[in-house]
Amino acid sequence: MKKSFKVKGIDCANCAAKLEAGISKLPGVDKATVSFMTERLTLEAADDKFAEVLEAAKALTKKLEPDWEIVSK
Repeated sequence: MKKSFKVKGIDCANCAAKLEAGISKLPGVDKATVSFMTERLTLEAADDKFAEVLEAAKALTKKLEPDWEIVSK
């Protein structure tokens, strides 16, 4: 499954790259991209694990960038 989410609070391209690298390493993530310009996270993971992967991505986001928030469309 592939879904895109709004990321509130992105203010730095390097921070977006750091978050993308971190999320990409999470178990179950097939691919993750974070766009500084569009303030979007695109996440790919298996359908049956997607909710779990999304929650892990949200937790990692709060750890790495406490002012950021991944929100649904």
